[in-house]
Amino acid sequence: MNILVTGANGQLGNELKYLSQNFSTHQFFFTTSSNLDITNFASVENFFATNNIELCINTAAYTAVDKAEGEKEKAFLINSFAVENLAKVCAANRAKLIHISTDFVFDGTLARPLLESDSTNPINVYGASKLEGEKLALQQLPSSIIIRTSWVYSSFGNNFVKTILRLCNDKPQLNIIFDQIGTPTHARDLAAAIFHMANNDKFLAEKGIFNFSNEGVCSWYDFAIAIRDMANLSTPIFPIETHQYPTPAARPKFSVLNKSLFKQTFQYEIPYWRNSLQHCVLELN
Repeated sequence: MNILVTGANGQLGNELKYLSQNFSTHQFFFTTSSNLDITNFASVENFFATNNIELCINTAAYTAVDKAEGEKEKAFLINSFAVENLAKVCAANRAKLIHISTDFVFDGTLARPLLESDSTNPINVYGASKLEGEKLALQQLPSSIIIRTSWVYSSFGNNFVKTILRLCNDKPQLNIIFDQIGTPTHARDLAAAIFHMANNDKFLAEKGIFNFSNEGVCSWYDFAIAIRDMANLSTPIFPIETHQYPTPAARPKFSVLNKSLFKQTFQYEIPYWRNSLQHCVLELN
């Protein structure tokens, strides 16, 4: 299979690249905005034709949540209209599309693990742009697979884990929000799940939205404490409420994803968040 992975320099893109060495029967094309502008329809069309792409894994995204509040047009260009381009070209080439989305399509008011069928109601520009991308993908290519994930981190790129490790070394103490609840997702676990899915007998017949994050539940405060302890650091960390740390973009208070559909459909066991975090922290150290 000829597989295009967009956003190759991002956390998930890098993890897919890392794991791709285990799938030597496939031909991979890892692209960034410098060698494939997915906001340009003609460029995408030409790339697919030249390389006979059969599967596109779109990990490219505008992910600066707070910055998006002032850059709405740019956020929608990358998170929505570029996705529409990929879906249109996939449809024309009979290719499959896996598009990565987010828990931020929800408003965080439903206090139970969220199902794919639950009502969406994004409360910031980033979430709205990602939801529009989902809709456009499924509209242009009903056979698309959308994967909603949450709180992604990795040994690659910038993320919460790296930030906490740095701040624990730079600051005398930290204040971290404890009233936003979700689940961290190690990008390598998500990458492994994507490859498992793509090599599953059911893959071509499946379509629609699937949730994926690591197992378990925590607050940002719990997450930070775990990172600190696993790195054998001792910086005091104190819990604060969301209103004590105002940001330009609002965040969902509760965005734990129910992964039953993914696990049952693809017969997949998802790792517990603390176990995956331990692997990542060890790798970073």
